[in-house]
Amino acid sequence: MKKYLLFDSSTFSLLISNVIIIVLALVQKWDVATVLWVYWMQSIIIGFFQFLRILSLKNFSTENFTINNKPVGATPGTKLFTAFFFLLHFGFFHFIYAIFIFNFFKSTNPFDFTYLFLGGLVFFINHFFSYWHNKIVDRQKMQNIGQLTFSPYARIIPMHLIIIFGAILGQASLVIFLLLKTLIDLVMHIYKHQIPNYQKVSS
Repeated sequence: MKKYLLFDSSTFSLLISNVIIIVLALVQKWDVATVLWVYWMQSIIIGFFQFLRILSLKNFSTENFTINNKPVGATPGTKLFTAFFFLLHFGFFHFIYAIFIFNFFKSTNPFDFTYLFLGGLVFFINHFFSYWHNKIVDRQKMQNIGQLTFSPYARIIPMHLIIIFGAILGQASLVIFLLLKTLIDLVMHIYKHQIPNYQKVSS
């Protein structure tokens, strides 16, 4: 039976980055809008590195993956089209999400972009590390390009629903929801890295 690590260095890095953000939110007394913008920034960073990851694939599978309802081959053209389609779709998704946050969650104080920068920096470092970790894996395993394209949505949608529900219930409950968000983030991260949805690249 094949064994999978449940807590590798990439997972540990993700946990630490989430803990840092929670501590910053508590110490600096972030309001709901600031928290939502910081995690919006995390999602943008996830999408950016996933875009780079798709572009950097050398060998990949297109099993069960179609474009315009037609099967496609594992060609450079397929990779380029998929990467830029993902970038456009993921970007538009977050553009709409940004409008939602801007209109429904107002900062109680003048918005401090320092918090957004700090939060973004923490998550950028984490996901940069994860990106290089994944590049090593991708050289050894043949990933399915369709699963790579849609996996960020499966990760960020539950994550943001948790935060939004926490925001609706108020500041007092937000810490509990931040902890739940961290748990969801870790579970989805581990699931994405552990399921055997790839095959070895032949040498």
